[in-house]
Amino acid sequence: MNKTFQNIFDTYNWDDTLASINNKTTQDVEYALSKTKRDLEDFKAMVSPAAKPYLEQMAYLSKMTTKKRFGNTIQMYVPMYLSNECQNICTYCGFSMTNKIPRRTLTDAEILKEVAFLKSKGYDHILLVTGEANKTVGVPYIKHAMELIKDKFANITIEVQPLDQHEYEELIEANLYAVLVYQETYHRAEYKKHHPKGKKSNFDYRLDTADRLGKAGVHKIGIGALFGLEDWRADSFFTALHLKYLQKTYWKTKYSISFPRLRPHSGGLEPKVEMTDRDLVQTICAFRLLDEDVELSMSTRESEVFRNNIVHLGITSLSAESKTNPGGYVVEPQSLEQFEISDERPTEQIAAMLQENGLEPVWKDWEAFS
Repeated sequence: MNKTFQNIFDTYNWDDTLASINNKTTQDVEYALSKTKRDLEDFKAMVSPAAKPYLEQMAYLSKMTTKKRFGNTIQMYVPMYLSNECQNICTYCGFSMTNKIPRRTLTDAEILKEVAFLKSKGYDHILLVTGEANKTVGVPYIKHAMELIKDKFANITIEVQPLDQHEYEELIEANLYAVLVYQETYHRAEYKKHHPKGKKSNFDYRLDTADRLGKAGVHKIGIGALFGLEDWRADSFFTALHLKYLQKTYWKTKYSISFPRLRPHSGGLEPKVEMTDRDLVQTICAFRLLDEDVELSMSTRESEVFRNNIVHLGITSLSAESKTNPGGYVVEPQSLEQFEISDERPTEQIAAMLQENGLEPVWKDWEAFS
C-alpha cells in the first residue's frame, strides 16, 4: 500500500496532542521565538495559551518575515461559484443537501457574463467553486468551464469535490493551476458528526486528497481547517503537520493555508469552540513563523477592520468583493449564498486600502504558468 499522510496522522491522538499544546510553558514560547528555524513542537508553543502574552512579538516577527520573503505585495484573487448543487449533508453549509433552496448551475453564457465582470475589475487569478454533485458538476463540467475561460486568466484554481488522481491529471492538462481542499476538522468523530451523508462523509478519502494531488503533479495545493468545528489549536497543529508532510513528500509543489472561521448561513450552526480575533492572529503568525515560504490566504469571511490589520502580519493572498452564490456578480445576485461574507467592499476600495498601507496589490503572478 502506498504511504500517505494518513499513515502519519494515525500515529497521533487528538486529546494527547491538545494536552501537549496546552501544557507548553512561557519558556517553550520564548525558545521558539528565539529560533530562526522552527519545528512542529515550536508551532505547538506558538499556538498555546502560554503564547498569548507574546502576541505583539509574534506579530512583529511575522511581519518582518513576510516582508523579507514576499516584499510589500499582496496577491489578489476572486472566487466564482459555478453551482450550488450538492449531494452532501454538511451541518455548517448553506448548500447542504437538506436545505430546501433553489439549485442552479451556470450555463456557458452565464459563466462568460460573470467572467466579463471579474475581468473588468482587473482579476487574473480566479477560484472556481462548486457544491459536491458528481453527476451535475463532475469532472466533465469542471473541465469544460476551465477550457471556456482559460484564455481569460493567468491562473485557474478550483475548490470542488475531492477527485481521483487520474481526474486531477486530466484537469491539469486543461491548465489547472491549483486546488484548495480543506479537511474542515482533523477530529475524526467530530468530522463524522458534521458530515453524516454523502461522499464527503468519508474522512479518509478526503484526508488523502492532497496526496492524490501531489502524485498528479498539481502546481499548488491549498489546505486548512474550518475553525469553530473543533478546538482551533489542535486543528491548527494537524494542518501544520499535514503541510510539513506534503512539503517533504511533494517538494516540487507550492502550498497555501487558508483560515476560514464559521460564518452565518442557512443552517445556523454555532461554533463549538470560539476563535477570537486575537486567536486568529496568533494562528496566522504561528504559521508564518513556522514556514516563511508558505502562502497565507484571507477571504472576505472576515471583517473590514480585521482584514485591514492582518495584511501587515503574514497574509500574502486576499480576495475581494466575493460572492458565494452561483451567478452572484451579474447573472443572479439574489440566489442563495453558501455563507455570508463580512467584508463587502468593492475591489477598488480594497486595492486603495492596500496602497494606503504601503502594499502593492498584484493581479498576476510574476511566475508565468504554462
